[in-house]
Amino acid sequence: MSFTQHPGRHERHLRRRHLNPLFAWPPREVPPEQLLEAQRLDHEALEAFREAFRELVERAADLPADAGSDPVLALKADLERHYEQACGLPEDQTEAKRGLGKLIAVIMRTLLRHVGDDPTAQQELADETAAREIHFRLLEQPLVADLLHPQSPIRPQDLTPSLLSATDAEFAAACELFDGPQLAVIVDEADALQRRLSERGAPVGDLLARLEHLRRALADAGGADQPHQP
Repeated sequence: MSFTQHPGRHERHLRRRHLNPLFAWPPREVPPEQLLEAQRLDHEALEAFREAFRELVERAADLPADAGSDPVLALKADLERHYEQACGLPEDQTEAKRGLGKLIAVIMRTLLRHVGDDPTAQQELADETAAREIHFRLLEQPLVADLLHPQSPIRPQDLTPSLLSATDAEFAAACELFDGPQLAVIVDEADALQRRLSERGAPVGDLLARLEHLRRALADAGGADQPHQP
């Protein structure tokens, strides 16, 4: 299997599944033709992003200084959407994300001038900036970027195995996405998966530690009283 060094979301998910006992027992290899198709889809997404990114930068440069709030807000929404897309693309997108971040900062300063001395509007913009920083921080973890993509390759039945086999950083960040009831379902599925693998003689040592982390996250989310299997 010839996996790339900086894969996109489709190839990343194939790498999660490849020879991973959490997805199938006995573990299964990813067929080479699936890998080639995933790499093709990731490349197409990259090319489409590059073209859209160029157009977006031109649109920002051509925005009049006295533009009203509607075109400014529309541009900001597109910049944020492209930042999210960049996090799921193949290759190193550091420069693209840095450029998008700078443009978003310019837009926020423009909006701040528009609201003037209105303290309520100023606070709303500050709250939005703080929420965006958290969102972008979570998106730095590939699993989060893949889960939140509108065309996520992670199917519902793949969610728990993906979480349990993620890196520590991905796992911690992804757990922030779910509320108590959602975590309760994941804990149920993880418990069932651990039991099935144990019965079949598969190694489950690392899985037990992740299960304990999930239970703590469930308690912290206030979901300890949600109905779920022990």
